[in-house]
Amino acid sequence: MSKIIIDGLEITLKQVEQEDFLSLTDLARRREQSEPSRIITNWLRNRNTLEFLEAWEKMHNSNFKPTQMRGFKLFAGDNRNLISIKKYLEMTEATGIISKAGRYGGTFAHVDIALEFASWLEPVFRLYIWKDYQRLKKEEYH
Repeated sequence: MSKIIIDGLEITLKQVEQEDFLSLTDLARRREQSEPSRIITNWLRNRNTLEFLEAWEKMHNSNFKPTQMRGFKLFAGDNRNLISIKKYLEMTEATGIISKAGRYGGTFAHVDIALEFASWLEPVFRLYIWKDYQRLKKEEYH
């Protein structure tokens, strides 16, 4: 695992099957220091988020269950409906997001999804992340 620092915020980056995943938990701390999981849960309630995740999974994951996604999208935006990351991952067999509870845990997402999350948090923040991520990849290449 490595770290990048964006606008004073330390973000964990890890490799999962040769793909880069950024910590959504770390990114969410931009808005909520004490309970970043609440930010991720709110993001998952957004219909645009669910449509993006569905499109990403269909492109990258042959085991994804789009029929299960319909139920999530049906209640998108409903204040009474909270989508936990655990429930989403179990029901859809999504691979673009991984989550582990406990110490050294957290929620990580493929860089494509993490950038979408960052854009939802704060569009300018996404640009900072993208630029620093590109710098990091250049350094790894050289």
